[in-house]
Amino acid sequence: MLSEYSNSTVFNTVRKDGNIYTMSVPAIFLFLFGVLCSVESLDNGLALTPPMGWLSWLRFGCTIDCDSQPTECISENLIMRTADLMVSEGYLAAGYEYVTIDDCWLEKQRGPGGRLVADRKRFPSGIKALAEYVHKKGLKFGIYEDYGSSTCAGYPGVEGHEKIDADTLASWNIDYLKLDGCHTDIHTMSEAYPEFGRLLNITGRPILYACSWPFFQEVNNIQPNYSEVGKNCNIWRNYYDISNSWESVLKTMSWFGNNQNRIAPYTGPGHFSDPDMLVIGNSGLTVDQAQVQMAVWAILASPLMMSVDLASIKPEFKAILLNPDVIAISQDKLGQQGLRVWKGSTFSKVNNLKFCI
Repeated sequence: MLSEYSNSTVFNTVRKDGNIYTMSVPAIFLFLFGVLCSVESLDNGLALTPPMGWLSWLRFGCTIDCDSQPTECISENLIMRTADLMVSEGYLAAGYEYVTIDDCWLEKQRGPGGRLVADRKRFPSGIKALAEYVHKKGLKFGIYEDYGSSTCAGYPGVEGHEKIDADTLASWNIDYLKLDGCHTDIHTMSEAYPEFGRLLNITGRPILYACSWPFFQEVNNIQPNYSEVGKNCNIWRNYYDISNSWESVLKTMSWFGNNQNRIAPYTGPGHFSDPDMLVIGNSGLTVDQAQVQMAVWAILASPLMMSVDLASIKPEFKAILLNPDVIAISQDKLGQQGLRVWKGSTFSKVNNLKFCI
C-alpha cells in the first residue's frame, strides 16, 4: 500500500448496502478496521446513529469568571452564541444538533425544595429559557450532572435527589444528559445508573442518556458488563478524558484498539462507546492530526462532539468537521464499530514524501 507521509492512510468500512467504501485520511499510523455485529440495546428511540453536537468542557472547562473573561465563561451567552453559530455556519445542516453545557453551570447550593438551580449570575434567564432558545434554532439542548454527592468540580450532585432531579431536568426540556461519576461508590454504579435512567424515562421526556459508569469501573479494575451498559445507556465513556494534544488522541485510539474485542460487540444503533470530544480546531492538533481524529472517530461509530470556539475556528479545521464523506461514514445506519486489524509505525521511503507500507 502506498501512502503519503503528509499522510494518506486508507481505511475500509462496511456500509449497510453491502458495498465496501474506502476512505483516505492523513495519518502517521495505519489503522484498518473491520466490523462486528451488535447486540440488544437501550430502546428509547434516541441515538440511532452516533450523536453529533458541541460540548463545552475541552475548550471552556470550568471558566466561571464572566467579569474578566466574558467570552470564555460558562454562561447562557456562550451557549446562545454557540447555538447561533451552529446554525449560521452550517454545523446543524451537517448533522451537529446537540448544544451541551458541561460542569460548572450550577449554584453551589440547591434551591427551595432541594431543586437544582443554575448559577443566577451566569444563567439569569434560567435553564428552561435557554433550552427554549436552543430549540427555536432547530437544535437540541444538553446538560451535565453527576451521580455522586457532588460533580467533579464540586457542584451539587444527584445522590439523594434522584427523583426530583430527573423531574427537574425533564421540566426544563433538556434533550441530552451527561451523567458523570465523580464522588460515587463505584460498586453501586451498575444499579444506580440504570435506576436514574428509569427515572428519566418515566418523566416522558425523550432524553439521550450519556453514562460514565464504565470508565470509573475500568480505571478501578472492575470489568464493566457492557451488555447491561448498552441496555441502559445511549452512549458511555470507557477511557480517560481526552485533552488538547496529539498524544492524548493517540492514547485514546490505542485503548480502543487494544480493548475492541470487549467493547465493539455492544455498539450499534441506540448504544455507542464514547472516546470523548473532538479536539479539532484547538491548538493541540495539526491539520493532519485533526483529520486522523475525525476519520478514526467516524470509523469507530463514536459520538462526534466538537469542543471548540466556533467564533474563531480556522477554516481548515472547520472543513474537517464539516467533511460530508467522513460524516457519512459516522452516520451509517448500521452503526457498527470499526475494528483495528493492523497497527504499525514503520515506513520505507519510496520517493519524495511517499512511503511504502
